[in-house]
Amino acid sequence: MSTIDAICSADVQESCSADIAKGAAQPRPHPMRRLWAFYLRWLEKRESRWVLRELTDDQLRDIGLTRREAATEAKKSFFWD
Repeated sequence: MSTIDAICSADVQESCSADIAKGAAQPRPHPMRRLWAFYLRWLEKRESRWVLRELTDDQLRDIGLTRREAATEAKKSFFWD
């Protein structure tokens, strides 16, 4: 899991983990809903990578990244995880 995924989707992962722990069987969502979720995830990744590019060196140090690591993450395509 990349740093961006860990930062942006921690709340989603927690809710999914809670549902799985309960043993809740979820019906498969409608294809348009899955497509919409895919699009929203793409927007989230795009936005977080844009924000990462604009962080100062001090802010990057706070989250444990170097400028080079941030640049590498920001250059990734959507399909790269």
